[in-house]
Amino acid sequence: MACSGNYSFEKCKNIIINAFKKVFLIIYVCYNMRRGFIMKEIVEKLIKLNKTISTMESCTGGYVANGITNIPGASSVFMFGAITYSNDYKIKMGVSSEDIEEYSVYSAIVANDMSKTICSYTNSNYGIGITGKLNKSDPNNLSGDDNRVYISIYSKDEDLFYNEEIIVMYSDRCRCKEMVFEKVVEMLHKII
Repeated sequence: MACSGNYSFEKCKNIIINAFKKVFLIIYVCYNMRRGFIMKEIVEKLIKLNKTISTMESCTGGYVANGITNIPGASSVFMFGAITYSNDYKIKMGVSSEDIEEYSVYSAIVANDMSKTICSYTNSNYGIGITGKLNKSDPNNLSGDDNRVYISIYSKDEDLFYNEEIIVMYSDRCRCKEMVFEKVVEMLHKII
């Protein structure tokens, strides 16, 4: 696809940009298919092991629960998903108000509280807790970086927390949620 002859610089530039967009789209689709295959493996392994999983999400607003339940057979392993966007509902679900006050709602301590609380609430083998900010300040909770997310996966059988802290880099909240979900999938693939 050479740009010469009757094509202007702008026309050539647009051809190249459109070609890059198509290549990027193909890469993006392949990457998401890979992530879907990995999530499918995780669900199948949970089924085989007769294990269950639940989520308590804040900033991701159910994105992780959605990603799990998009997999056929997930109803055998996915027990419950709570979206606890406000501190009040985190506390109503059983998250420690003292931990929120002392460490901030945006902390690994609170993410651990969330993962263990949802695990206990649903009697699941694994609980996922996610809290943080997706590039937006929170007037109700002034502490914490505006782009830091805390992920906790609690394994009841091992009585062990698996933690990750990530920096989300996109201004688009949906892309930030995808980034968090990718990390959760990566973590689950290693844990289960």
